[in-house]
Amino acid sequence: MESTNTAGTSSAHTAPYKKLFDFVKQNRLDPAAILESRRKDIEALAGVNIALLAGLQSLVRQQGEYLCETAADLQALARGGKDADGQAAKVSEVLPRSLHKAVNGLRGLTDTVYKTQADSIAAVGRRIAENVEEVKGILRPRQ
Repeated sequence: MESTNTAGTSSAHTAPYKKLFDFVKQNRLDPAAILESRRKDIEALAGVNIALLAGLQSLVRQQGEYLCETAADLQALARGGKDADGQAAKVSEVLPRSLHKAVNGLRGLTDTVYKTQADSIAAVGRRIAENVEEVKGILRPRQ
């Protein structure tokens, strides 16, 4: 059975942390402020992810509504009678309405994507500005 020397390996694993701790200690940085700043970063990223998820859910819901409406229009058209003239009249009536719905649906989808991206970029921008101010405060030596 081999004997394991944990003293030699533990110092190798803790060397990077010791360097970081020494840097923080020598420069009189506030570790609590650094951790709080990272916590806020994680909260901001979680908020962005929640906004993106809500946007995706809205897109899926809008696409589903559009597909259901289009399928209903097509079913109604298919149930029409055997009359060729009446069928052609229905097609000429339904087709422009369906295209109008499609354009409005795409416009709505585009607006949703734009709003979601704009909200996400704004949240990240706010957090970056806050982060710059926090870093300035952290890097000021304590008196």
